[in-house]
Amino acid sequence: MAKTTRWDDGYWLLLMQLYLRKPVGVKPIYSRKMVELALELHIEPKVLYAQMLRLRRLDTPRIERLWNTYSHNPQKLRKGVQMLRKMKGFNNAEEFYDGVDVHTTFERDFLPIQGYPALTPLMLTLILDLYFRLTPNTMVTDTPEVAQLAKKMKVTPRTVVEALHAFQVCDPYLRQREATDDNLQEACNDIWQRYGNDNPDQLVATASMMMDYFKK
Repeated sequence: MAKTTRWDDGYWLLLMQLYLRKPVGVKPIYSRKMVELALELHIEPKVLYAQMLRLRRLDTPRIERLWNTYSHNPQKLRKGVQMLRKMKGFNNAEEFYDGVDVHTTFERDFLPIQGYPALTPLMLTLILDLYFRLTPNTMVTDTPEVAQLAKKMKVTPRTVVEALHAFQVCDPYLRQREATDDNLQEACNDIWQRYGNDNPDQLVATASMMMDYFKK
């Protein structure tokens, strides 16, 4: 059932602390710190991103008061955040949802695939984006694009190639029907169903944002 987030005022302090981290400003949706906060609160990164935009605009008197109280006093902000994190159940987001769509799958996108601890669904999304940029005979370890993506994700080129081969099984335009490892194949099937049959521009845009997770 569709749900919406009922925002707790204490969460503004967590967002403000992240916003003020250098470089100061709104952080990319899939930047590592944004994702870490999203996982801590069990709230999708895109929801936190939208709230961070509101924080930048100071679009309510309440947000403006919080900003004036904490933004120029790092010690006070730090103490406020520490106190919030000590509160019982502060990161139990279930009680903060009321009426908008909540995709519980987002947390699984950052968890290792069973049997493939070096890979996550997020990483498979990036590999699928690469898949559509290559031809089958270039889906090998010595292809520069494969090596570059592997280096960014800190996995071996062989790991990327295994996922590329699993996506070949998903591709209806190929006659590749020999499945790879069952766990990897299932995970690739899920990503293919999510993006492979949709508008390719959506995958390109999503992968571009997700790449921020691997930036230092």
